[in-house]
Amino acid sequence: MESKETIKGFYLRNASVERLEAVTTPGIGHFNVFTRESCSLMTPYSRRDYYKISLIIGKGKLHYADKWIYVDRPALLFSNPVVPYSWEADDEDQTGWFCLFTDQFLQNGTRLGNLQDSQLFKIGGTPMFFVDDEQQKTISDLFMKMMIEIESEYMHKYDMLRAYLHLLIHETMKMQPAENFEPYHNASHRVASLFMELLERQFPIDSPEAFLKLKTPNDYAQSLSIHVNSLNRSVKEMTGKTTSQQITSRIVQEANALLKHTDWNISEIAYGLGFDEPAYFTNFFKKQTGLTPNTVRTAVV
Repeated sequence: MESKETIKGFYLRNASVERLEAVTTPGIGHFNVFTRESCSLMTPYSRRDYYKISLIIGKGKLHYADKWIYVDRPALLFSNPVVPYSWEADDEDQTGWFCLFTDQFLQNGTRLGNLQDSQLFKIGGTPMFFVDDEQQKTISDLFMKMMIEIESEYMHKYDMLRAYLHLLIHETMKMQPAENFEPYHNASHRVASLFMELLERQFPIDSPEAFLKLKTPNDYAQSLSIHVNSLNRSVKEMTGKTTSQQITSRIVQEANALLKHTDWNISEIAYGLGFDEPAYFTNFFKKQTGLTPNTVRTAVV
């Protein structure tokens, strides 16, 4: 199983753990900016807690769960931490920039609401924008200013970076999103595979604060930008189990691991696995295994 610190695809460019941590400041959040020159030809979704804005210069296909779009000219892509996608490059000539940031960095205490509900980052949206030459120059200039500013010693550089980020967002909101997505003719295998990948990426729960963000079939369907009935049908067809059964099985597996290999109390485990009350977790676990959480824990030698 991959570590939660693994960074794939677009993140490879200059993305050492040290640099990522260096711009994550208590009370400020995280922001970083990179170039795309060394991105791989295939860049799979990698679950992070970061939102991402990419200026893609290079030809390729952007794949979502049940649709794809061919990118044959410069484009802006907005992505949130829970919607999986992949980029399939047509050639090695891939340039541009991307920035990563947290909700905390962008909001900066302003309480503007959940970023995932915003126009550009909302779950269920398809925030891809093709840009013309003038728009590409404006956006490229903003990214280059970010690259320069993040290396500076200016004491208010994070305020400058936040301002550039807001300018980038406002410039994009003037544009019309791309609409020429193509559906997959037989999407069941792809949808089921992405669901299983998305499910697995919720784990491991490595701290009581790292609670599950996706808990129900509807949560997963929203993240995949498909109807829950389509998700249920695809998962059942490809795995022989319902979406709920797959989620339940994985939660039980994680619960057993936490009970056996951590010293967290039952309440911490319950909250980490998405249960509002420890009693709900105890009832759930006993129904699925025939044992109470305390029985499993005390049986560990």
